[in-house]
Amino acid sequence: MRPENINVTVPANPRDSNCRAVASVLARVGDKWTVLVIMLLMGGPRRFNELKRMIDGISQRMLTLTLRGLERDGLVTRTVFPTIPPRVDYELTDLGRGLADPVKALGQWAFEHIPEIERARSKFDARNGES
Repeated sequence: MRPENINVTVPANPRDSNCRAVASVLARVGDKWTVLVIMLLMGGPRRFNELKRMIDGISQRMLTLTLRGLERDGLVTRTVFPTIPPRVDYELTDLGRGLADPVKALGQWAFEHIPEIERARSKFDARNGES
């Protein structure tokens, strides 16, 4: 960035806080692990280890963080059953179920357009000397 572009004054706008709020929600929803967790929970409640087995490549820590974020945002509920060892189930809330259809539609769109996207990537990489 050139020095003259560093000091940019942004006018006070009440919608700025709304934009930040929407951005934080979209960041949560757009996260790759969140999408996978929501898609898996569309089928009903799942246990933590069941989710971990079903999501290839996710670490225990990342699954924990993802589920906690979804719970914090009101998209998932966490139910602990007093058994030995304790059983913990995760389930979509009504709010989370409302998000399931758009997530499913986005996944379907991605699946249907994989060949086009891969062709575009190949062209871009060839043009830019990337492998």
